[in-house]
Amino acid sequence: MESRNNVTYFVLLGLTQNPKEQKVLFVLFLFIYLLTLVGNLLIIVTIAVSETLNSPMYFFLASLSCMDVTYSTSITPRLISELLFGGKSISFDFCMTQLFTEHFFAGSGVFLLLVMAYDRYVAICKPLHYLVIMRQKVCVVLLVVSWVGGFLHSIIQLSTISWLPFCGPNVIDHYMCDMYPLLELVCTDTYIIGILVLANGGLICTLVFLLLLVSYGVILHSLKNLSQEGRRKALQTCGSHITVVVCFFVPCIFMYARPAKTFPTDKSVSVFYTIITPMLNPLIYSLRNSELTNAMKKLWRRNIISHIK
Repeated sequence: MESRNNVTYFVLLGLTQNPKEQKVLFVLFLFIYLLTLVGNLLIIVTIAVSETLNSPMYFFLASLSCMDVTYSTSITPRLISELLFGGKSISFDFCMTQLFTEHFFAGSGVFLLLVMAYDRYVAICKPLHYLVIMRQKVCVVLLVVSWVGGFLHSIIQLSTISWLPFCGPNVIDHYMCDMYPLLELVCTDTYIIGILVLANGGLICTLVFLLLLVSYGVILHSLKNLSQEGRRKALQTCGSHITVVVCFFVPCIFMYARPAKTFPTDKSVSVFYTIITPMLNPLIYSLRNSELTNAMKKLWRRNIISHIK
């Protein structure tokens, strides 16, 4: 990857320079990452082997868990390694790779959340046509569209910044390579570039978030036509989806729906949606979804019985 610059590597300052705080954060983030892997992989395995969780909703939920695992893995392991061993330098090419993978998986997750809202809209507002509209082929196409949308978003971000000149300094006041911290190191005017980044990042996040709010508003309004049991199940499912949407989009909009400038709170906000949210998603979905919870219990009991025998 060629670029018109004198910088071959960057130095990430990380979250803190205090050795004691680094040790505490190492233990904390290692625990969070392991919990993220276990929680999301448990959802994927449970949905894959369960005979009852074969609806489109669970197909998309397993896909979201897969995205959460890959998204978290593109950022957290390196941060954990830096907190334990130091070595905060990162090559230019690896920095661009991290930027691409981060936005690829996050962008795909954004579009998948929109697909999941559409799935709930069809299931609740058009239940008689649900299996016809959300047939397997349509679900696969919608999932592919989500991945393609994430790829296009990411490749635009990468192509926007990778050719810009970096003349030095090469110190990034962050724990990962991201658009706005990198733009501050570019030795040319970035006003137009900042507008492009805002349009490709913040505008997409804001529009999708508004679409999700409108769609869930329509869904909640239509619950009056359901029975009491139907309303309860719909509220459980939609409540989980809305919680995940808010947890991801609010910090995302704060980070990208603004002029290309960094703030002292950026690193803390980034930790929430890059590290904590992928861990919270399986907890939110499993705790508020009785079908998924029961399927996990059955899977757990089946494994225990098989080991005893």
